[in-house]
Amino acid sequence: MTTVLRAHAEDQYAEELAILAKDDDRVRPPGWKLSPWAVTAYILGDGDRITPKYIGPRRIVEVAVATLATDRALLLLGVPGTAKTWLSEHLAAAVSGDSTLLVQGTAGTAEEAIRYGWNYARLLSEGPSRQALTPSPVMRAMAEGRIARVEELTRMPSDVQDALITVLSEKTLPIPELNEEVQASRGFNIIATANDRDRGVNDLSSALRRRFNTVVLPVPATAEEEVDIVSRRVDQLGRSLELPQTMTGLEEIRRVVTVFRELRTGVTEDGRTKVKSPSGTLSTAEAISVLTNGIALAAHFGDGVLRPSDVAAGIVGAVIQDPVSDRVVWREYLETVVRERQDWREFYRACRDAG
Repeated sequence: MTTVLRAHAEDQYAEELAILAKDDDRVRPPGWKLSPWAVTAYILGDGDRITPKYIGPRRIVEVAVATLATDRALLLLGVPGTAKTWLSEHLAAAVSGDSTLLVQGTAGTAEEAIRYGWNYARLLSEGPSRQALTPSPVMRAMAEGRIARVEELTRMPSDVQDALITVLSEKTLPIPELNEEVQASRGFNIIATANDRDRGVNDLSSALRRRFNTVVLPVPATAEEEVDIVSRRVDQLGRSLELPQTMTGLEEIRRVVTVFRELRTGVTEDGRTKVKSPSGTLSTAEAISVLTNGIALAAHFGDGVLRPSDVAAGIVGAVIQDPVSDRVVWREYLETVVRERQDWREFYRACRDAG
């Protein structure tokens, strides 16, 4: 048993990676742990020993893997909740066996997170030296021939983003203080994720965007596909968090997914009624969070069966991000759509009470 709350992909799925590596007799790019074919099998699953990590069009995964086998970096673009971070972690784990070389983009991310920093105590006592230099995850990935991950690239200030240009075009990182440079070893590449829906986004410069091959991750195409994704992730999270066993029927999962999809698209499932959309994204990831929280409520404070009352508060909290406009949208949806569905009466009452 491990005390780690969330293991890295290469640790959690070490057995599956070992199975693929043992049976993988295809050509592997320099520095790769698996061949592109085996990496794709790891991501999508094989229906037997390898579980799917991403549910979506196979071609998207193949393009992403093929990009990493070239000298172009990969940019995973999509609205929040489309599994960009999840996919980038598993790609890095399968390609280089290490998903931990991570730069988290925020408004406060400094250029040192991309290039390098200094141990100022040693810098003052010894002057500039290799021993005083603190490598960034990107620099370490270059030196070791691994995959570096840059999360939420568009949240970084523009001048910090552009620190990647030399790395991506020249495959080298100059260290002018030492009159040296770090050249990328074979196997090095970068996977970045970004979305343009959230506030605080800084658009990529055309010079930087040209150095990425962009793969757009779509929202699940059908309700059944989204239900499948949510069911799998809720089950995985429940086991990893060691939540007490709960009767989780597909009915409640399908109901949450239906509510999110209808509010997201602005039309009911049957296409007959138009509804207003709230300000939030109502992503698949948020649906997973609502249901996981509901399972915890049912397990610890209920009878062990997931019921509408267990998910109602989570749904209301996810929908109402703006307390004024979103509350109006939710109330209108509740009264004109939810109330009219005969088999949703219990859910209607639970949501009304939660609101």
